[in-house]
Amino acid sequence: MGEIPRGVDLFLCEKLKSAIWNRCGGARRKKVLRADDRRINKQALISIARMHLPEEIAQKVHDVSELYHRLVLVVGPAGSGKTAAMREVSRFQGFDYINLNLELSRLLLGLTERQRSLQLPDLIDGITEKGKNSVILLDNIEILFEVSLKQDPLRLLQGMSRNRTIAASWNGRIKKDYLIYAEPEHREYRRYPLTDLMVIDVEKKA
Repeated sequence: MGEIPRGVDLFLCEKLKSAIWNRCGGARRKKVLRADDRRINKQALISIARMHLPEEIAQKVHDVSELYHRLVLVVGPAGSGKTAAMREVSRFQGFDYINLNLELSRLLLGLTERQRSLQLPDLIDGITEKGKNSVILLDNIEILFEVSLKQDPLRLLQGMSRNRTIAASWNGRIKKDYLIYAEPEHREYRRYPLTDLMVIDVEKKA
C-alpha cells in the first residue's frame, strides 16, 4: 500500500481498502483490483492526508507560538486542499481567515505604482489588525509576488508574524530543502532556503 503519512489512522486506511475491495466484487475482481491497486491506494492516501491537514495546521500554529517569527507556511500546488483546510481550521478554532488577494487588491485600487510599493506593508498590517484573534490564516497570497510591487513576500510574512501568529498558504512546492514559488523562467519566481522556516509540505503528506 505504500508508506502511510505520519498521523494517519492505520485502522481508517484498512477500512478504505476493505471498502474498495467490496466495491470491486471481492475475489471475482481480484485481478482488476491488483492492476488498479497503486492508483486507488494513492488516491486514498491523498484523501486521508487532506483530512488530517487542518489538524496539522492547528498543531503547527501552536508549535510556533513561542518563536521569534510565528509563521507557518502551508505549501502545495493549486488544488491540493490548502484553502479547504484553512477554512476548516478557521471554523473550528475560531481563527480569522483572510483572502489576501481580495482584501489587498481593493485597497490598491486608485493608487499609483509607486504608492502601492511604498504603502503595501502598512496596508497589510491594517488588514490583519482588523482580526479579532491573535492567529491569522492568510490564503491566496499571490498578490505579494507581483513584480511591480517590489516586495519580498517571505520577508513581509515574517515581519507580520512578529506581532501575531500567521499561517499562510503558499502556492508552490518544496524541492531539495528550498521553498519555491513559480518556475525559474517565470518573472515571479522565488526560492528560499528552508532554514528556520516552519512548513507543512502538502505534497509530501500525500
